[in-house]
Amino acid sequence: MDRAELAGWLRLSLTPGIGDGAARRLLAAFGLPEKVFAQTGEALRQVVSAAQADALHQPPPGLQAQVDQTWQWLQPGHDDGAARRLVTLGDAAYPASLLEMADPPLMLYVLGAADFDLTQLGHSIAVVGSRNPTPQGAANARAFARALGDAGLPVVSGLALGVDGAAHQGALDAAGDMPRLATVAVVGTGLDRVYPARHRDLAHRITLQGLIVSELPLGTPPLTQNFPKRNRLIAGLARGTLVVEAALASGSLITARLTSEQGKEVFAIPGSIHSPQSRGCHALIRQGAKLVESVNDILEELPSFLHAGSAAAPAAVNGDAGAVSAAREEPLLDALGFDPVSLDALGARTGWSAAALQARLLELELDGHVARLPGGLFQRAAIG
Repeated sequence: MDRAELAGWLRLSLTPGIGDGAARRLLAAFGLPEKVFAQTGEALRQVVSAAQADALHQPPPGLQAQVDQTWQWLQPGHDDGAARRLVTLGDAAYPASLLEMADPPLMLYVLGAADFDLTQLGHSIAVVGSRNPTPQGAANARAFARALGDAGLPVVSGLALGVDGAAHQGALDAAGDMPRLATVAVVGTGLDRVYPARHRDLAHRITLQGLIVSELPLGTPPLTQNFPKRNRLIAGLARGTLVVEAALASGSLITARLTSEQGKEVFAIPGSIHSPQSRGCHALIRQGAKLVESVNDILEELPSFLHAGSAAAPAAVNGDAGAVSAAREEPLLDALGFDPVSLDALGARTGWSAAALQARLLELELDGHVARLPGGLFQRAAIG
């Protein structure tokens, strides 16, 4: 893409009142953006409204600065070594799965390893969930993402705190040093910034063994209205969506709904009936999402993902397997069960003194078998 072509795409995307739907109609009618802008007002009004036709004849404010910034961003030689691309609608590198959506984005900004492209995502799974997961939820996200990666499936998520970050990390764990597309982060900001900032190191790792994608222009800050748009791309890129933990009102349920509307598989991990973070997953299961206890529950729904001659499917990931094994030698874990529990309740169950319980719980916490929750609660955690 040369600078003039870039300027045409940016002008079309930034013109006030011209959304992606109108832009797609204009491209279908006239071809590339430069041909759109060469049309008379009368010709344009055959496709869009009179107000939109008038707007197309006026370059949007700040266009030249945006062209300069984007052109510079696309040049090679940045310190991070990551490749930068702008994939436009109709480009051969544009992911076919997004074309099946009702509202595919006009352009995709892509940052990451030069050898990877979005057409490799036909066999991918989105892993999404709460920004404030329980310790078990975060562990499940990482473990399931690693198992999916071991099966050769890239993991798509949103780079948010909590489940998203754990999912990206699990996918990177599976890739190790192998040069393959491990994970894709779809973000709700421009690609010249990292949000949240604490994921800066994770974002850098993703650019080495994956991709970061946005439909938003450079310089776009983290605005609330952009994250539902981001969620539709997560659903659109992946073949199915696994919801690890989610409250009843959450962006993860938006992603799951969009996945279902696109005719794709929705999976959900059940949790404690007492945990607010499990209620979204339980609602999805009641609505027809597949209840997932191990990664094989996902793989058996997507047999085409497992290529003939590839490595055997990974061992089942069961969120409680490690804790169950430990419980055989630790009665306190058996007394804990799988729901958050208070020190007083544990004392009633075991007959132990508060001092004895606190000492043993600390040992188990340091060993990774127990997680300490807000409000003085404890919860059994999976290992491995």
